[in-house]
This record gives sequence, C-alpha cells and structure tokens, in this order.
Amino acid sequence: MKPNNNIFLYLIPAFIWGSTWYVIKFQLGVVDSLLSVSYRFLLGATFLFLYVLIKRLNLKFSFADHLRIILQGVILFGFNYWFVYQAEHFLTSGLVAITFSTLVFMNIFFSALFLQTKVKKNVVIGAILGVSGTILMFYQEVIQSGFNEDIKEGLLLCILGVLLASLGNIVSAYNQKKGIPVIQANTLGMLYGGLVMFLIAFFMGKEILIDTSSTYILSLFYLAIFGSVIAFTTYLTLIGKIGADKAGYVIVTLPVIALTISYFFEGYQISLFSMLGMLLITSGNLIVIQKKK
Repeated sequence: MKPNNNIFLYLIPAFIWGSTWYVIKFQLGVVDSLLSVSYRFLLGATFLFLYVLIKRLNLKFSFADHLRIILQGVILFGFNYWFVYQAEHFLTSGLVAITFSTLVFMNIFFSALFLQTKVKKNVVIGAILGVSGTILMFYQEVIQSGFNEDIKEGLLLCILGVLLASLGNIVSAYNQKKGIPVIQANTLGMLYGGLVMFLIAFFMGKEILIDTSSTYILSLFYLAIFGSVIAFTTYLTLIGKIGADKAGYVIVTLPVIALTISYFFEGYQISLFSMLGMLLITSGNLIVIQKKK
C-alpha cells in the first residue's frame, strides 16, 4: 500500500476507537463484563467468517500457527478488553482512553525487546512527556476523589489492559511475519478469545444472559462490527506494514476524541491541568513520530 494510503489505516481505527470508549458504557450493568466481551468478539468472528467464506480465504494453518493465533486472541480479544470494561466501572471513558495513550510507548518497548527494533532518543523524550501529560489529565479527578480505592482499581485495570494490548500487538506483528494474513488471524483470534472469555464466565458461575434493551444490542453491534472487525483489521494491517512501534501512534488522536465525547455526554470538566496534560501527550506523541530531515 502506498504511504498516503497508510493515513487511512491510521484514521479509521483512531476515530472508531475514540468513540468506543464511550459506547462500552452501554455494555455495563445487566450483563457481566466477561460475557459482554465474549459476545462482542464472537459476533465479530461471525461477521469475519462470513467474509472469509464469501472470499474463499484459506483457514488451514499448522498447529503452531493456531497456538500463536490463540495467544493473540486470548490477549488482544479477551483479557485486554475484560480489564477495559471493568475499568470503566470506576473511571470516565475519556480517562480510560488517556491511560491507553501509553500504548505507543509500551509498543516501542516490547518491539525493541521481542522484535529487536531500535529505540531512539526522541522516543524516550516523547515517553516522558506522554506519561507526564497522563498524570496531569488525572490530577483533577484524583484530587476531587482523594485517590480513593475506585480510582486506584480503575487505574490498575487500565494499566493491565494496556500491557496486554501491547503484547497482543507484538504477537500480531509476529504472526504476520510468519505469513498469517490479518483477516484470518482476526477471524480465528476473535473466535478463540470470545470462547475463552465465555468459558471463564461459565466456570466462574456467572449468570449466562443477554440484555435485550436497544441500547445494549445496538452498542454490541457497533463494538463488534466497527470497534472490532473494521478497526482491528485496519490497525493490525498497519502493524504488519510499518511495525507495532510506529502503528501505536494511532492513539495520538484517541484522547482528544474520547475526551470530547466524555465532555458532551459524561460531564467531564475541562481544566487547566487537563489542557496542559493534553498538550504534553500530543507533544510527546508528535516528537516520537517525527522524522529527521
């Protein structure tokens, strides 16, 4: 794909995921988070299987390939999102998105560790600015709440989710290097991830049910089709083309989009600290992605 076309691979997941943080709120309440994550990715896998059948794409892989796809699915389409859904019980969607902005730095670290990519000076500077900005973004809410147990638990869940998301990105990049196409890896990965989450919910004794309200069903389809099938396909394709470290820059726009939505629909209050934090996060990411002339 030509470099200018890669812009679309950046923008599509950025704008979709920038909205999904808020849409996830409609999945919380009646149905346990484990089951909501399971339904989301099993539904996403269903749509992808239909596409694979129509296009007659190959789904025959070796046992070793399936093991790597299972790993990708469980990490990226399972536990990662379980932690995110749980975190949104305690934090606004905008703040969850901000925490996930550190994904770009984790991707850089794990790419260097597992894929032997080089870490550059501008990356370190950008990481420092990004982390500082994230702290400032949380400052207002932390001060108001006194850094209570809910905030602590929400932050811990977010960090675990980011960690798993980054590792899932690395596994996807590795799978693509091994010749496993993105569509097929996502199809099987979402199936495996959804099934594992369902089995965990079952053995934990969670009540197996589904919320039939229009808000739950519509948000589920939005998250499955747009947030999972379309966004992950474009994003993981980008990872295969330019690497997980650079593809992680998709999240440059996520805090802006997510906080804008949170401001209008969740009553998030913009303060001087949040503006300074946003400036630092954006500056840090821009420094990371800049190229020397």
